[in-house]
Amino acid sequence: MANRRVLVKRRKAVRNIRKITRTMQLIATARFQAAFSRAMATKPYSDKLAELVADLSRAAGEGVDHPLMYTHEEAESTAMVVLTTNRGFCGGYNANVLRTAIEAIDASQRGVDVHMVGKKGVSYFRFVGREVAERTVDIGETPRFDQVEPLANGLIDRFVKGEIAAAHVAYMRFHSPGRQQPEILQLLPLAVSDLGDGKAAGGGRGRAVEYEFSPEPRALLEDLLPASVRMRLFQCFTDAVVSEQVARMVAMKAATDAAGDMITTLTRQYNRARQTHITMELLDIIGGASQLAG
Repeated sequence: MANRRVLVKRRKAVRNIRKITRTMQLIATARFQAAFSRAMATKPYSDKLAELVADLSRAAGEGVDHPLMYTHEEAESTAMVVLTTNRGFCGGYNANVLRTAIEAIDASQRGVDVHMVGKKGVSYFRFVGREVAERTVDIGETPRFDQVEPLANGLIDRFVKGEIAAAHVAYMRFHSPGRQQPEILQLLPLAVSDLGDGKAAGGGRGRAVEYEFSPEPRALLEDLLPASVRMRLFQCFTDAVVSEQVARMVAMKAATDAAGDMITTLTRQYNRARQTHITMELLDIIGGASQLAG
């Protein structure tokens, strides 16, 4: 027969855990709303930047030439920025990102300089014995552009100097609250498709707008293409934060539901143990009364 006192203590402990996970779920929901609003707030700027770059690339002609579009075949290594979290309790979020990154690193024909962002990724690579060229753990759940810009500038400088052949970002891409997918984004070199076209960048406008540029489109692209790289990296950070909050919200809801199921099971076991104890006491009383009557 189960010990009723032990069952009561276990049920109380599970109830306390359920309160914690429920609170964490509510916090993650509120943070998701805030992160989603921040991510959507950058969309008009990024869309307009893509539209302007598309117009400039079209005005400059087919032979758009820029150092960020070169492919450095002579470089012996590439760079990969891996975006993980500083905190846990977010389900398989970090595991999926790290698995995708490791598969890409192992499949690379060159060496890969890993720039790990987040304490969880740093700890995991240390545990499995993989090298990390650089690490960043001071970017929280509200990344700012001035925190991401130095990282982007470093990648741009190394790429222009020919030290790396390419730069990629491994992160969790946010599609919708019900769908997040780990992805490897090529940040450098910029491809012609990355510049977009007038229709895609302009939101499906019917005709291209003709501008008079001063200075020339090629001169403007000198500033706008690096800005586009920085913005794309910042979007990866904002996407990763939104996906993290969704993953934590889902994980905490699952933990809360599991705690509720465990409480139901423990309550049932307690009631059975209590009923068994009452039955045994009644049998003892009836047996004693029978002995006295006999």
